[in-house]
Amino acid sequence: MGVVNITPDSFSDGGQYADPARAVAHAHRLIGEGSDILDIGGESTRPGAAPVSLDEERRRVMPVLEALAAGGVPVSVDTRKPGLMREAIAAGAAMVNDVTALSAPGAIETAAKAPVAVCLMHMQGDPGTMQVNPGYQDVVREVRDYLAGRIAAAERAGIARDRIVVDPGFGFGKTVEHNLALLRALAEFRQLGVALLAGLSRKAMLGKLTGREPRDRVHASVAAALLAVQNGAHIVRVHDVAATRDALAVWQALKS
Repeated sequence: MGVVNITPDSFSDGGQYADPARAVAHAHRLIGEGSDILDIGGESTRPGAAPVSLDEERRRVMPVLEALAAGGVPVSVDTRKPGLMREAIAAGAAMVNDVTALSAPGAIETAAKAPVAVCLMHMQGDPGTMQVNPGYQDVVREVRDYLAGRIAAAERAGIARDRIVVDPGFGFGKTVEHNLALLRALAEFRQLGVALLAGLSRKAMLGKLTGREPRDRVHASVAAALLAVQNGAHIVRVHDVAATRDALAVWQALKS
């Protein structure tokens, strides 16, 4: 899953693709590098980020999504707003990727009405405050139990299990130690019986482990993606598609 951030303030590439034409060109580069899915977002959910209005998020996302939806590669809309979900689905989005796991009023019903995939992510708190002293008794059990509950809620709303993806939410209300514990135990999340996504690319935990700034975390990001796939992830959400695909190609050749 290649990342297309149409935001001025994302932690890694904020402002770089705020212009729709540049965002579309970047998406085509990611497709050329081997993206199987494009994830388009217009609201930063980095630690400390402030929310944006529906109108502003719509203005950022919809021109890019409309330009890419018929391009042969499934497009995911990264949003927590049911209003934008509806518009994106109508324009051809194949997935709703929601950091709040379809918990906003009307979100789960919106996704249930259309034959789209959904990604349900775990987050402790909200982006503005989530990294202020996050705490768990047992991070793996608590995240897994939360996701199991959201899967059950999605199924009750009419979303078939084969349309559901879960994401443990690396970096969303979690310390480096919490993130490492989740990565070690990632295979346990496959017991939930749905597809598993891991998003570790260029995140702060990799900066803390390496001392590098976001754009210099390519090598650490590739290592993290490879470990995630080895530990059970079906989808990895990445900024550096070509480098990640090359690493996975070597691993897959060895495995086969």
